[in-house]
Amino acid sequence: MQGVDLIITITDRSRAEQFASWFRSHGISLVLTALGRGTATTEVLDFLGLEATEKAVLFCVAPRSPRMVRQAARELWLDIPGQGVLMTVPVNSIGGPTAKEYLLHEQEGEAAMEREITHDLIVVIANQGSTDLVMDAAREAGATGGTAIHAKGTGTELVQKFFGVSIASEQEMLFILTRSDTKKPIMKVIMAKAGIQSPAQSLVFSLPVGDIAGLRELDQSEN
Repeated sequence: MQGVDLIITITDRSRAEQFASWFRSHGISLVLTALGRGTATTEVLDFLGLEATEKAVLFCVAPRSPRMVRQAARELWLDIPGQGVLMTVPVNSIGGPTAKEYLLHEQEGEAAMEREITHDLIVVIANQGSTDLVMDAAREAGATGGTAIHAKGTGTELVQKFFGVSIASEQEMLFILTRSDTKKPIMKVIMAKAGIQSPAQSLVFSLPVGDIAGLRELDQSEN
C-alpha cells in the first residue's frame, strides 16, 4: 500500500469545524472529532498570554502527503502559537478494498521517502480524574503539556487477570507530543508515579510521528 497516515490535529474547539471543513475540501471523507482539554500549567499560560481553552482532537486517514501538511500549516495558521498542532502517524494497512476506497478515494500518497523520526506521540490511558497526577509525573521528565479526552473502557475485567487490580470503566486518554529523545524518560516516570498500581492506573504507549505542523507551539506551550 502506498503511504497512508493517520492525521491527528489538536486545536481550540472554536476552530474544530474550520479544520474539519479544510480536510473535507482536500478529499478526506471521514473526520472524527473528540472533545478534550489542554493541560498546560497556569505559569505557561501566563507567560504566553494565553487563556486555558477547551480543545478539539480531530482524527482522519489520508494518503501520505508532506505537501498537504505544509499547506495546512499555511492555510490554518498553525505556525502561529496557540492555533493548534497537526501530526501524522504512519498507517500500515487498511482492512478491505471498500474501506480503502472510501477513506482514500483511490488517491495515492506521495512517494515514500525515508523519514527520520524526531518526535513521538505518547498516549496514556488512565482513570478519569487522573490528568493532574499523570501530567505532574510527565513534567518531571520534561513534558510541557498534553491534551486529555474522555473515553469509556471495555474489557476492563482483563486488567484484573493480567495485573491483579480492578480498573474503572470511565477513562481519560492523554496525548503528549514530545521529542524522541525525551520519550523514554517521560514514559518511565509516568509508569513509576502514575502506573497501574497507582490511583491513575495508567497504561502507556507511544507512536512514531512522521510530519508535524504547529511545532513552535509544542516548543513553547502545551499541545
